[in-house]
Amino acid sequence: MSKTVLLMVALMLLFMYVGNAIAGEQGMITALIAAGGMNVFSYFFSDKLVLEQYNATEVTAQTEPQLYQIVQRLANKAGLPMPKVYVIPEQVPNAFATGRNPSHAAVAATQGLLNMMSPEEVEGVLAHEMSHVKHRDILIGTVAAVFAGAIAMLANMMRSSVSANRSIPASTDNGRSGSKGLLAVILMPIAATIIRMTISRTREFKADEGAAYLTGHPEWLMSALSKLDGYSQQYQMERATSQTAHMFIVNPFNGVQVLSQLFSTHPSTEARLDALNRIRQELR
Repeated sequence: MSKTVLLMVALMLLFMYVGNAIAGEQGMITALIAAGGMNVFSYFFSDKLVLEQYNATEVTAQTEPQLYQIVQRLANKAGLPMPKVYVIPEQVPNAFATGRNPSHAAVAATQGLLNMMSPEEVEGVLAHEMSHVKHRDILIGTVAAVFAGAIAMLANMMRSSVSANRSIPASTDNGRSGSKGLLAVILMPIAATIIRMTISRTREFKADEGAAYLTGHPEWLMSALSKLDGYSQQYQMERATSQTAHMFIVNPFNGVQVLSQLFSTHPSTEARLDALNRIRQELR
C-alpha cells in the first residue's frame, strides 16, 4: 500500500507542477483538485478502466466452465475469495490480474491463451495471477497503468502549450512559462518510465514462485512461459499499450527492441525459467 500512496502523491505533485507551468497559481490549484479526484477514481475504478480498454468480457461457470473451474480451484487452494473471471477477445496469448484487493479482484486471460495452451499450462498461468492477488500487488500495478496514461496525456498538453508560447511575442512571464513547459515536456517521459519501474521485477519472480507451490507443478508454468515468450516475440497484442504492459504475465512488447531490457518491468524469461527449475528440483 505504501508504494501506491507514494505514486498517488507523486502524481498530485506532477499535476500541480504542470498546472503552475500552464496557468500559474490558479492552474496549480485546479490541477491539485483534478489530481485528488483522479486519485480517488484510480483507487476505486482503475481495474474497470483497464478491463474495458481490452474489451474484456466477464464469464461464468456456465459460459466458460473449464476456465472458471481452474480459477475456482486455485482460489480455494490459496484461501482467497473467488475473483471475477474475464476473457479478452485477443488471439495473442497473455493474462493479467487487477483489482484493489483480494475481495475485489479479477483475472483476465486472452482467448489465445485458452486456445493455444493446455489446461495444465493455463492453470500455471492463472496460478501466477492468483499469486499476484494473494501478494496484494495488483492495486499498484493497475493504478500505475492509469497514472502512466495520465502522464502521457499531460505530456501532450504541455507540448501544445509550449508550441503556443513560441508563437506569442516573448516577454519575461512568457519566457518563464515556456521554460517551465519545456522542462515538463522533457521530464514527462522520464516520470512515466520511473512510475513503470516502481513495479518491481521481483514481484514477477514471487508470483512465479507462488504459482509453482500453489499448483505443485512448476513445469506447467515453465512450459507456458516458454510458449508465451515465443508468441510475444512474433506477435503484438492489438490493444496493448506501454502504460499497461507491466500488468501482463509476459511483456506484450517483447518483440519490439527498445533500450533492450534496461527499463523493462519484467525479468527475462530465461531467468524466470531458471528460478522455476530450481523450485522443481526442490519439490522433487
